[in-house]
Amino acid sequence: MIQGIGASAGIAIGRTFVLPNWEWELPEQKIDVADFAREFERVYEGIRTSKSEIEQIKDELRDVVGSEETHIFDAHLAILDDPVFMNEIQGIIQRQYKAAEVAVKEAIDHFVTMFDLLDDEYMKERALDIKDVGNRLLKHLLGAPEITLPSDTQPFILIAKELSPSQLANINPKHVLGIVTLAGSTTSHSAIMARALGIPLVVGIENKLDEAIMTGQSIVIDGSDGSVYIDPSKEIVEQYSRLHTEQVEAKRELQRIADRKPVTPDGKTLELAANISSFKELEIALSSGAHGVGLFRTEFLYMDRNRFPLEDEQFDVYKSVAEKLGGEPLVIRTLDVGGDKQLDYFELPEEDNPFLGYRAIRISLDRQDLFKTQLRAILRASCYGQVKLMYPLISSVDEIRAANAILEEAKRELEAAGIPYDKGMKIGVMIEVPAAVIIADLLAQEVDFFSIGTNDLVQFTLAVDRMNEEISHLYEPYHPALLRMLKMTVDAAKRHGITVGVCGELAGDLRALPLWLSLDVEELSMSSHSILQVKERLLCTSQKESKAVCEQLYQCRTSSEIISILENFTARMNEKTANG
Repeated sequence: MIQGIGASAGIAIGRTFVLPNWEWELPEQKIDVADFAREFERVYEGIRTSKSEIEQIKDELRDVVGSEETHIFDAHLAILDDPVFMNEIQGIIQRQYKAAEVAVKEAIDHFVTMFDLLDDEYMKERALDIKDVGNRLLKHLLGAPEITLPSDTQPFILIAKELSPSQLANINPKHVLGIVTLAGSTTSHSAIMARALGIPLVVGIENKLDEAIMTGQSIVIDGSDGSVYIDPSKEIVEQYSRLHTEQVEAKRELQRIADRKPVTPDGKTLELAANISSFKELEIALSSGAHGVGLFRTEFLYMDRNRFPLEDEQFDVYKSVAEKLGGEPLVIRTLDVGGDKQLDYFELPEEDNPFLGYRAIRISLDRQDLFKTQLRAILRASCYGQVKLMYPLISSVDEIRAANAILEEAKRELEAAGIPYDKGMKIGVMIEVPAAVIIADLLAQEVDFFSIGTNDLVQFTLAVDRMNEEISHLYEPYHPALLRMLKMTVDAAKRHGITVGVCGELAGDLRALPLWLSLDVEELSMSSHSILQVKERLLCTSQKESKAVCEQLYQCRTSSEIISILENFTARMNEKTANG
């Protein structure tokens, strides 16, 4: 058995197809000064063709994986539009008298080497994006054919040194059972896309192979724990075949509870909502039994274009989602860009610490023109459903009051124009920085609800960059400090009579369910694929017993102690259900 890194869950059993590495044969001859203009135009034409292809990929993928994952290709478009990249290519042509394709190849190698040398896993992964874009451009300059995957054979497990988002975009999940890459990480764009496509993926096995994998070999992979079995025994194949069958059957069984109310055996209702980033993702959420949308990430409306969206464009989307929900709640988070989410057409400053910098509500309060446009669109949509407004990254009462002052201006403008809106629309904030937790009692007096964003709250509380693989082991959602912060937040909300929900990764973590029941939160909002699993567990988990066991958690000194207690409790609940 080879131990890789599980990057996309699921089991795949089959034969391998090894994707060959493309070796470019480039001319060595020099060009004349008179040829510069022709070589520049070849580069420009290659860029135009490449951009057209990438836009087509985005359009074709959007219906399959949703808009969030297709924004990976915005980074590719940005590279092709980057003047630094273009200047490097032109400089090589002019200084070294080299042909366009040679200049492009050298520019790629230069930037890839530069990114690889950085002590930052996220930036190293971006080197693959540069290589992907460069290879696309080279393909057009050389007139080289695409490397295509077989479609007339039995489905296979794809083996590659590394896999770019462009290559993944051309994969048909019906033909590819799973993927193994020698390099890569769980934070790579390819891993994100594999998860969106539902394809099992194992990465990082390069230094663990005694000999190269060949096309046609039998293989078993588990994308959950990173296990890879090459030429597995009959026993291993049978074992994983059973597990795969059980997983498929479990998904089918879960669909049967989609319409059941999310109520514990002792009567506690815990609404299960969905996190979405587009209207197209809503159908999946509703088919999973989601009770409304607990987090609409509006930033993706801004990313899917080359300019800021107009008020009417935003209004149409918000209205469509609200109407489709048929009265179920819709929580719309205002623009949350900055950090790891950039807009190509909005030149955000380069920062040493972007997650702690110019982002989210800070941008909105600074660019009030953009903020008010969004607020007007949300207010107009509030007439078409149970719409709620939520501000991100709040750390002070002053920020809430400043945001609400702009909201009041937007309301007055709509009233003056005779445009209706819901005057009782509820206003909430995300609790995702330690400062917000510490003054939660003050914030609770300014708003109607809290939504705890556990991803950033863990990151900021523990001072751990969750995108950095070097310190990923320090990112501990069950750290005793976090549990105390969660309790402080919920207690403050309850004292002041406002509701509180959770919308981070922990909302969909089955181990955390007794914690939410003991804290008596009203709502969990999560990715659509987690809703039915959480509902199944909820239907057999007692709130009374959850409260009793969670009293122990606040006495724990380590994350491992907390996890052990929660996992033991979960096992007891499962056993009780199995025994009727």
